[in-house]
Amino acid sequence: MSMAVGGKKGGPMADINVTPMADIMIVLLIIFMVITPMLQKGVDVKLPQAGNTKERKDEPKSIVVAVKKEVGPAGERITYLGATKLDRQAELLSQVKERLQDLPEGARMIYLKADEGLPYSEVMKVMDLCREAGVEEVALISERKVQG
Repeated sequence: MSMAVGGKKGGPMADINVTPMADIMIVLLIIFMVITPMLQKGVDVKLPQAGNTKERKDEPKSIVVAVKKEVGPAGERITYLGATKLDRQAELLSQVKERLQDLPEGARMIYLKADEGLPYSEVMKVMDLCREAGVEEVALISERKVQG
């Protein structure tokens, strides 16, 4: 390929050379493809494995509550609402109520991520707080069990 510098008579070229622009767009596309999954990850929790799971779509208005196995300074399990760390689990009630106001009546659902080694009673305590806040459905998130 040769580069055209002018017309037949050597005048200036009026066409836009799109090759460099296409290269830049491809590089930007690759960067966004690599970074986007990292931005959606949220709180790092070791999820339990289950054999019969369904894929869920990440919706911008979905409410995700994460409970870690570690105990915080208040003597309670460390709890996150989205990416926000809560100082006490009791704050979850008011925070979830506030977020539910933006959702329509039939879509009051949260996604609960709990650490694999967390006692069942701790998961139920968080679920009770969410139900008290007005949540209609609680979906438990797990990892797909690898067969083999």
